[in-house]
Amino acid sequence: MEELREALNNFAFDGDFVSVKEFGSGHINKTYIAKYRAGDEEVKYVVQKVNNGVFKNVDELMDNVFAVTSYLRKYIRENGGDENRETLHFIKTVDGANYYRCADGSFYRAYVFVKDSISFDYAETPELFKSSGIAFGRFQKMLGDFDADSLYETIENFHNTIWRYENEFIPSLEMDVENRAQNCQDVIEFIKSRKDKMSILVDLINENKLPLRVTHNDTKLNNVMFDEKTLECVCVIDLDTVMPGLALYDFGDAIRFGANTALDDEPDLSKVGINLEYFKAFAEGFLSECGDTLNQCEKDYLAFSAWLLTTELVMRFLTDYLNGDVYFKTNYSEHNLVRARNQMKLALSMEEHMSEMEEIIKSI
Repeated sequence: MEELREALNNFAFDGDFVSVKEFGSGHINKTYIAKYRAGDEEVKYVVQKVNNGVFKNVDELMDNVFAVTSYLRKYIRENGGDENRETLHFIKTVDGANYYRCADGSFYRAYVFVKDSISFDYAETPELFKSSGIAFGRFQKMLGDFDADSLYETIENFHNTIWRYENEFIPSLEMDVENRAQNCQDVIEFIKSRKDKMSILVDLINENKLPLRVTHNDTKLNNVMFDEKTLECVCVIDLDTVMPGLALYDFGDAIRFGANTALDDEPDLSKVGINLEYFKAFAEGFLSECGDTLNQCEKDYLAFSAWLLTTELVMRFLTDYLNGDVYFKTNYSEHNLVRARNQMKLALSMEEHMSEMEEIIKSI
C-alpha cells in the first residue's frame, strides 16, 4: 500500500483524501476507488496500477488513452452531450504527466469515476446486453474519423490469432515448462485442428477487404458503465487496448464474453453454450449505432468473428496455463485450464449454430 499512497499524493485530485479500497474484477491491472471530499461534495477517482509486464511501453499506452479521450470529449461536447459522463476524464499528475511512476518502478494512472453509474460482470437480461452493444457501436461510430494510424499498438498482434498460434501457443506447448500438456490433450487437439481458420481475418486485411479502425479490443460487458437508475449505457471504459484493429474484433469479443450461457470460468461444461437471444440483442444494439459505417465484408464476417475470438481465447488461456499462469490472474492452479475448456465448449456451440448466427445478422 505504500506505493499506492505515494501515487495518490502525486495526482492533481480535488479535495481532501477520505478513503481508498480495491475495486473491480479485471484480469490485468489492479484497480482502486479513492474517495475525496471537496467542500460538501464527495468525488470518486479510479486509480489503477498498470501492469507493465503486459503493457511494455506505458508512455505509448497513456498517449493513446489521452489522445482518444480528448477526441471523444471534444466530439461529445460539440454534439450536445455530457463530456464528463459519456467518456472518461483522466487526471494528470501534479507535475502535468499522464501517469505517475513510483519510486519502486510501478506505474499508476487515474480518472474520475463516472457519477451515478454502475457496471456488471454479466448481463442478467438481453436488454442490458443490447445496451452494451449500443455503447460499443457508438464508441466505434464516434471514432470513425479518428486517424487509427496515429495510435500506437500497445500490445503487438493482440488479436492476430494465427500469430498467437505460431509464436506463443506452439512454443509454449513444445517447452511445456510446468509439465502440464499431459493434462489438456483435448484442448490441444481442438486448437491444432482449427489452425486453418485462424488466418482468415488477417488475410482479408492483407487483401484490403477489411479496414483498420480505432477499436477497443476488450469489449467485455464490465467495460461499459450504465446509468444506475435507467440501466442505459453511459460510456465505455478500460481503454488500455484502444489501438488500430478491426470492428470485428470488438464485436466478436463482446459476444464471446456476454452471449455465453455461463461465466467464462464455469467448470460445468453442460452449462456452457451460445445464447442466440443475447447474440441477436447485442448485434441489434451494435449495428444500430455503427452498421452504416461497416462495409459488406465486415458484415459478412460478424458471426465468424465471434467464433474466432472465442477460439483465440481458448488458445490464450491454454498458453498461459502451459506457461505457469503468468498473464491472467488465477484463483487456483487449474483456473486457466477451466477457462480454456469453457471457451472450447462455447466455440463448439458456435460451430453448431453458425448458420443461425449468420441468419440473425442478415435479418438485422
